[in-house]
Amino acid sequence: MQSNYFEKREVLKFKHFSRKGYALFACLGKVVLVGVLSVATLQNAKASGVSIEVNRADNDTLQTDKEFDLSEVEVSGTRAPLSAGQAARMVTVLHAQDIQGAAVQSVNDLLKLCVGVDVRQRAPMGAQTDITIRGGTSEHIAILLDGICISDPQTGHNALDLPIQLSEIERVEVLEGPAARVYGAQSLLGAVNIVTRPTPALPPVGGSQRYDSADVFLEGGSYGYLNAGGAASLDVIPEKWSNSVSGSYTRSDGFNRSKADNLNNDYEGGKLYYRGRYSFVKDSQSHSTKSLPCGEVWWGLGLAQKRWGSSTSYGLGSDEQYERTNKMYATIAGDFSIAKNIHLKPAVYWQQNRDYYQWTRGVSKANINKTDVYGANLNVWFDWALGRTTAGYEIKNEDLLSGNLGEPLSSTHEIAGTDRFYDHGLNRTNHSWHLEHNVVYKNFTASAGLMALRNTWNEMPYHVYPGIDLAYQVARNWKLYASYNTSMRMPTYTELYYKVDGHLADKNLLPEEMAAFEVGTKYASRLGTASVSLFKHHGTNMIDWILDMSKPEAERVWTSVNHTEVNSYGAEFNSRWNLQQVVKNQRVLRTLTLGYSYIWQEQEKKGNLLSRYTLEYLRHKLVASLDLNLYQDKKNALDMNIAYRFQDRIGSYTDGEGEKKDYSPYSLVDVRLDWRTSYYSIFLSVNNIFAKQYVDYGNVKQPGAWFVAGVKFRL
Repeated sequence: MQSNYFEKREVLKFKHFSRKGYALFACLGKVVLVGVLSVATLQNAKASGVSIEVNRADNDTLQTDKEFDLSEVEVSGTRAPLSAGQAARMVTVLHAQDIQGAAVQSVNDLLKLCVGVDVRQRAPMGAQTDITIRGGTSEHIAILLDGICISDPQTGHNALDLPIQLSEIERVEVLEGPAARVYGAQSLLGAVNIVTRPTPALPPVGGSQRYDSADVFLEGGSYGYLNAGGAASLDVIPEKWSNSVSGSYTRSDGFNRSKADNLNNDYEGGKLYYRGRYSFVKDSQSHSTKSLPCGEVWWGLGLAQKRWGSSTSYGLGSDEQYERTNKMYATIAGDFSIAKNIHLKPAVYWQQNRDYYQWTRGVSKANINKTDVYGANLNVWFDWALGRTTAGYEIKNEDLLSGNLGEPLSSTHEIAGTDRFYDHGLNRTNHSWHLEHNVVYKNFTASAGLMALRNTWNEMPYHVYPGIDLAYQVARNWKLYASYNTSMRMPTYTELYYKVDGHLADKNLLPEEMAAFEVGTKYASRLGTASVSLFKHHGTNMIDWILDMSKPEAERVWTSVNHTEVNSYGAEFNSRWNLQQVVKNQRVLRTLTLGYSYIWQEQEKKGNLLSRYTLEYLRHKLVASLDLNLYQDKKNALDMNIAYRFQDRIGSYTDGEGEKKDYSPYSLVDVRLDWRTSYYSIFLSVNNIFAKQYVDYGNVKQPGAWFVAGVKFRL
């Protein structure tokens, strides 16, 4: 939700950055995106290519000879920087103002607003949610924090165990379709990149921007919900050395009880995240190329811990399942310009994921797993006469210690806090190279490249995954684009070795591979943006858990298998309209967002099989959101956001009586009110305002109407 605060800022007018203070952006290897509208849903990826005209700003609004009044300057960096108006990939970008104005309590909830994303909850507040893109599974997407992949190789169920809170997010980028040459091997069907804010957030209304800031918040609501926390930012050396830290605590009693009348979807968790940044410029008074080399280094350390009642998440045999996870995350990365047209982006990272699961809380023997992921990468890009070329290498080691997953270990390791030992495990290493070239010539953009991957797990040789994106501006407001991209994914440790609680994994599973074609058109003007895309995905060796219903009930087990082929066909429409431009001389109606997606899959299906993931997908999804400004003066504002979502899922499940049931379509409405002043804000939100009963997974109930109110103070 965009604040009218931007309308009160001093207006900037410029076209070029040469010989200006803004030339520092080029020194850092960034792209400056300049827009009249604060567009929350863009239809371009910024990661697939780059313009060689580094001294110009480009946007996704209409081209004109006039100088626009600029109300927002956004600095964004990617593997190979490209302004959003020039790229040819599909991405949805949710900015901080949209995040803060939506009726959401987690990143999981936020992604429900993206029409191409399927969010399947087992519990609210982000306790455990599977995120999928375009009919895939939760294992098919890469989750990144500031460009570093934090996906868990044990299982995709815990991929969004994030150490940061919503208020510390600058934007969320969702790239749809295979993205191996952009985000690596795990991005089989796309990626979600969560970008933290590098500086203190903008004040609500009428406040001034400061380098040092702090804020605290307190929220409460239905089912014993409580969320409290804060964040602080400190510039030790203004515009050079900055630091920020944030933390929060969340809990809920849950909305459901077991047959024994115990709380079975209660929740408790905490987050802590520290981030630092240091910028290097030889001569801050000179903006010529003589100030090179220059750049920046940033580092982060995060902790996330949560525990929750899993109810009937993994089967009806127990309605008091329980799970606990811990994530530790650390990284240091840089972005340097070592010559006029040569840039380096190195990174080193480590993350540790711990997972503790019980079939019956306090009774069953727990499944305990620990994974450590160590990695380093280097990305280099440079400009020359024929465009911009980027190349890089990444090495990632994934190490598992477990009580039941993996191969037997030659020596055991003690499990901290227990009298048990890790006696199983597995270690594997990914080596990947990427090469990409980008050309922008007048109205035409081309980006082509490849990723080569080798994994030590099955002694596989290097496999190459190419891709190409093309875009052409056919008219002032219209652009056509087409792309072909490929990717792959290694099986998770759970898919390879999980053999308890009615599951039988196959350790000989093959890696999944995906090839995708996409064509589309985009419209952009002062009135808003709109896009239509058509795509086909061809997947081979797709992994799923299936249950053979033709067998006697006592012999039925969930088995991990490779489907020979899965083909997906789809269409997607996205639009966002600036209602203050559409309907002149009014301030109440701000923005209207509309989106619709349709997917149809075909696969070889033998026998009477139940699928847990691959054969279940959203056939139809419709989202709509309306932003309203109900009141505004110089220091205060009252805003409202109304969001609607319709979903129709293909698939079925077996209920408690053993009957096979199809998923039922459902509609949900969420509403949020925000009262904002210079130094504090108050909100009231209602999720599922009409208390619709529905399920995302069979037999896992979802809450009815959920009320949350909160206050935030800026110090």
